[in-house]
Amino acid sequence: MKFYPVCFFALILYPALSLQAAEPESYDIVIYGGTSAGIVAGIQAKSMGKSVVVIEPTDREGGLTTGGLGQTDIGNKQVIGGLSREFYERIAAHYTNPQAWKWQKREEYKDSGQTRTAKGEATMWTFEPGAALAVYRKWIEEIGLNIVFTERLDRESGVKTDNYRITEIGMESGRKYIGKMFIDATYEGDLMAAAGVDYSVGREANAQYGETLNGVQTRMARHHNFVDGVDPWRVKGDPASGLLPFLDPDGPGEEGSADKRVQAYCYRMCLTNHPENRIPFHKPEGYDEEWYELLLRNFEAGEKGMPWINSSMPNRKTDTNNRTGFSTDFIGQNYDYPEADYAGRDAIAKRHLLYQQGLMWTLANHPRVPDAIRNQVAKWGMCKDEFTEGNGWQKQLYVREARRMISDFVMTQNHCQQKEKVTDRVGMGAYTMDSHNTQRYVTAEGYAKNEGDVQVGGFPPYPISYQSIVPKKSQCRNLFVPVCLSASHMAFGSIRMEPVFMVLGQSAATAASLAIDDDIPVQDVSYSKLKARLESDDQILHYDAPPRAPANYHSIKSLKGIVVDESQAKLTGPWTKSILGQGVHHGYHHDGNGQDGNSVAVFTTDLPGPGKYEVQIAYSINGNRATNTPVKIAHAAGEDTVKVNQKKKPEIEDLFTSLGTWQFDKTGTVTITNKDTDGFVIIDAVRWLPKAE
Repeated sequence: MKFYPVCFFALILYPALSLQAAEPESYDIVIYGGTSAGIVAGIQAKSMGKSVVVIEPTDREGGLTTGGLGQTDIGNKQVIGGLSREFYERIAAHYTNPQAWKWQKREEYKDSGQTRTAKGEATMWTFEPGAALAVYRKWIEEIGLNIVFTERLDRESGVKTDNYRITEIGMESGRKYIGKMFIDATYEGDLMAAAGVDYSVGREANAQYGETLNGVQTRMARHHNFVDGVDPWRVKGDPASGLLPFLDPDGPGEEGSADKRVQAYCYRMCLTNHPENRIPFHKPEGYDEEWYELLLRNFEAGEKGMPWINSSMPNRKTDTNNRTGFSTDFIGQNYDYPEADYAGRDAIAKRHLLYQQGLMWTLANHPRVPDAIRNQVAKWGMCKDEFTEGNGWQKQLYVREARRMISDFVMTQNHCQQKEKVTDRVGMGAYTMDSHNTQRYVTAEGYAKNEGDVQVGGFPPYPISYQSIVPKKSQCRNLFVPVCLSASHMAFGSIRMEPVFMVLGQSAATAASLAIDDDIPVQDVSYSKLKARLESDDQILHYDAPPRAPANYHSIKSLKGIVVDESQAKLTGPWTKSILGQGVHHGYHHDGNGQDGNSVAVFTTDLPGPGKYEVQIAYSINGNRATNTPVKIAHAAGEDTVKVNQKKKPEIEDLFTSLGTWQFDKTGTVTITNKDTDGFVIIDAVRWLPKAE
């Protein structure tokens, strides 16, 4: 058994753990986990007239929604309804108050993502952690929801069952809770596991569920990876010196095979560049420069990208996430977390914090970091007015994935891509199937590489099954699991979004209330009755894309001139496919707001003959687009570069923007990059139109 030192904030949260017997508290519904799913489940249970308690193991409610994840990831936000949408409407209402704008004027804020799903809609999808916390606390007060803080489940002997039902759960403090129904809303699935429900940790083999994206995936390593040629040895070129830290000597494994590796965790940092609110990055006690040697060697091997996605939040703050081969993800250092005891998890979280604090200090100060990156990172720091007890650092680790229940129905890649059907819908997912890297290994050529990053989208919103949030009837009959639901690793990678967890939390509480009313196991709840109640509460169970006017969709053959779609271009570096707001052919690609020059698209065509041609580009507009996208046109007399404002609506057929007219020989070439851009770069199509002499 591994020994883990007790973490600092475990001692603060749990100064005294009383094991004295306590009189059990009795409720209709007991929710363990005050995450966004747990809070919404509690609000729904209250609205259905049930007595309910939410038990949160820490001293802060809201999970990742209040813990730094202010850039709402979902894909198609039209499928978010019910109380989940109400939360984002309350966020929008919060920011209508002028007092909410302390460090920035409202009109100055331009987010790096989509803040609304339609013009005039009363939602906002980007927010500060403190704003999310204020919204939740006001909502909780309004409805009178009972939340108990700093109470951790006794995972060894605290869960009592009888006749396939949980009768009571006990905390480490000795407090006990009796319920008719229970909901596990934790990111770890602790109540589910302690109740004896089947679950998995890690990645399934592709063969298990007939998938193609699961298991070990070295061939998918196009994003978030090292440049070629990064030496993995402590002494360059000397395998006898041993591997640098955090490289897995047993990797990568057989392609597509199962393993127990877990995709990487990090902290979603809330940063600011406002001088009055900024805390400069510090060199943490215990800093080990060798931890970051691969980062420095990656730069020296040619990496030019910024190692973060710095999404803009209100008040000159950010939600900062992982990007490039060596970034905020602490790859391979969380395998024990799902099953570890509390001390073990605290130790893992503390080590992640040390790693990330050391990373930020390194990026902002180390002389081997390229000047442009070091100078940019040094402008930022933690926020004085967020997570004040941690000097700007939160306690909520981004647990992207831990346990996943195995029920009678398992959501898989095939359900996301709708190759297999779901008939008992309780919510919808809409995000790309997204796994972060799981391991760092040495290739056969002797270089460092990451493995496990998979990003596959291009499918419409899909339904999530009711059976995936309830256990097998033979194991537990009064438990719901809306977070660690029954899904394969790849399906969970799409479902695991905070607004979807809220949707499933509401659906779980609704079904729990109906099961109480009818005195039946959760597996026997009438789906027709559940569906009717969900729809009356504005849950969205079906989504058909609105019909697209012919003017907004153009096949290549229907357009005049010589058209090259981005699917026909040569793409290098990070590009991500999107199907929203498509203009030419089937969708477009964007660069993920990289701004580093690594994303390059080269459009080339054979022209009918020498002569003058007008060159045009197509793109879809949005407020997060770059205003200075560099487009280089190679023509008979040389090359010219035009900067394009992709926030501006294209003036030609609402589709194309003219770059100018040039003399060409027999070939046309246009190159689009994201070098020093100030927003998302979009590539859709390039057109050459012959001009009369």
